[in-house]
Amino acid sequence: QVQLVESGGGSVQPGESLRLSCAASGSLFRFYVMGWYRQAPGKQRDLVAVITSGDSTNYADSVKGRFTISRDTAKNTVYLQMNSLKPEETAVYYCDLRSGSTYWGQGTQVTVSS
Repeated sequence: QVQLVESGGGSVQPGESLRLSCAASGSLFRFYVMGWYRQAPGKQRDLVAVITSGDSTNYADSVKGRFTISRDTAKNTVYLQMNSLKPEETAVYYCDLRSGSTYWGQGTQVTVSS
């Protein structure tokens, strides 16, 4: 079993930054993919960024150049640095881990508003 705990959400103004963290614990395999998704009210959950255990990354087109996903292997933690945030990026951000099965965190709220 894998547990994921997100942190770092909050309320910011447009153009500001936030860094989200997702700490994984439990039965982790060597090879896995971790990612960040977001879900706004009334909308589907969309991919934001993913990173593999080989440090390959992929981003949604809308966040390329502004968001950076990274990981600290020793801490089993993945980060999402979000710069130049926009109001339309207000959502609950979820972390997931995929290694055979898929595990989700509880989500962290990000609100971008002036």
